[in-house]
Amino acid sequence: MKGAVELLPSVRNLPPGVKVLEVGDAEVQGELFASFGLAMLTGELCIYIVLVLLFKTFLHPFNILAALPLSLGGAFVALLLADKSFSMPSLIGLIMLMGIAIKNSILLVEYAIEARRERGLNRFDALMDACHKRARPIVMTTIAMGAGMLPIAIGWGSADSSFRSPMAWAVIGGLITSTFLSLLVIPAVFTVVDDVSIFFARLFGRKPQDASSESDFLKHPVQQVGR
Repeated sequence: MKGAVELLPSVRNLPPGVKVLEVGDAEVQGELFASFGLAMLTGELCIYIVLVLLFKTFLHPFNILAALPLSLGGAFVALLLADKSFSMPSLIGLIMLMGIAIKNSILLVEYAIEARRERGLNRFDALMDACHKRARPIVMTTIAMGAGMLPIAIGWGSADSSFRSPMAWAVIGGLITSTFLSLLVIPAVFTVVDDVSIFFARLFGRKPQDASSESDFLKHPVQQVGR
């Protein structure tokens, strides 16, 4: 509606000194989205700081934060398919979704890092083992959370289903996409970030953090081709 109003000839050709002001619901909605954007940015920054302290590196936290766009896309698609508005409840659902998606990504990345340090696996084997071992708890979390949100999404036993339904649909859609895409995208992002860390380590004359941090295709070309 706002875009249609802005395309009107009378609005596009305003006389000098005249401008359009947003009041009422439009003003409140603009403030809401601005506050939500600030909350998301602050939350991501706090998460990044905590992950830097946890992994003792500035690059690996980007592997985990890469899960956020995967979940947000699914939330928007679910709202579109369910014909729900992008309102305050859906924004609350996105904040809930952010924590769950980050948790799933942490399970994968932390297991892969520990497998390389403690068990001496190369990068490819560590990522494959992490996806194999951590897929079950990630899927179980998605099923449990989705089952809990389903009654709210379809309005069972809820007097204010029109208010809370967008939140539930946003969470369900984001969980589905983040669960399946994380197992594919996070290992790829991990590989790219690890190559970047190796490049900077060589650039500054430092030894990579892990003994197996050299490129797997350079160390075991025959094994990789055999796979």
